[in-house]
Amino acid sequence: MSDKDTLTLSDINGQAEVLTSNIAPDGVKNDKFKLLISQLAGKLKSTALAGIGVLVFIGFWSLLSIYTKDALPGPLATFTVLKEMLSDPFYDYGPNDKGIGLQLFNSIKTVLSGFLLGSLIAIPIGILMGASTICKQIFYPIVQLLKPVSPLAWFPIGLVVFKDTGMATIFIVFITSLWSTLINTSFGIASIPQDHKNVAKAFGFSKMRYLTKILIPYSLPHIITGLRLSISVAWLVIVAGEMLSGGAGIGFFVWDSWNALSLEKVISAIIIIGIVGLLFDKLFTFIEGKVAYKA
Repeated sequence: MSDKDTLTLSDINGQAEVLTSNIAPDGVKNDKFKLLISQLAGKLKSTALAGIGVLVFIGFWSLLSIYTKDALPGPLATFTVLKEMLSDPFYDYGPNDKGIGLQLFNSIKTVLSGFLLGSLIAIPIGILMGASTICKQIFYPIVQLLKPVSPLAWFPIGLVVFKDTGMATIFIVFITSLWSTLINTSFGIASIPQDHKNVAKAFGFSKMRYLTKILIPYSLPHIITGLRLSISVAWLVIVAGEMLSGGAGIGFFVWDSWNALSLEKVISAIIIIGIVGLLFDKLFTFIEGKVAYKA
């Protein structure tokens, strides 16, 4: 065989690199396309199953309406009233006659006020409980004592302290929504691995650097989970609170509609409450996914 016909190892490697460079992009594109198709199929399947669940619920609702001989409004009658309510949600004809949009805005404002105040208290105390055994021994019995108390039991306390029904409602949202955040924050801080603490000591981290580089980043997913649970509790409590306080809000709207014997409006308000609660949960789930550790 002549020298021209002889292939050296470097020639073979060079040709292989050329072939690989030509094929690799197509392979990557195919993998990305398959991944996209798989994700799309998963979302379609999830949407289809959710749709089936909604249809089952509507079917059960319809049967219940038939069983009660329309004493409980069916889906068609309720959705007709809901459509009317949403056609003009921000009307204001006086203190006791406001649109569903204004009522909902008032409830969300109250919930966020109590929730934010609760978070400002819960996160620092949770950090202290998780970082210090002494602080945990001081605060943990108080948490276990107050956490099971019904939100309605706090309302008279709020009235006595603030002498205002609006502030009393914010108070019961505050006092009932902080426990989940406090407990999850404490758990997140307490579960920081010892190796992380040893590294901080080895590099001579200051307290502020340890706080910003290790403590908060590691415990943040637990804190967000606590906030997600707390906002759900806050939104659950607001309806009962506004039923007691009256005046405005989605809870007052439900109670006022019941007194007016309009069950269609009551059920419509329940649907709106559920949708808003779902949106709150989705928001914090999204944030939770962004701060969670990826394997």
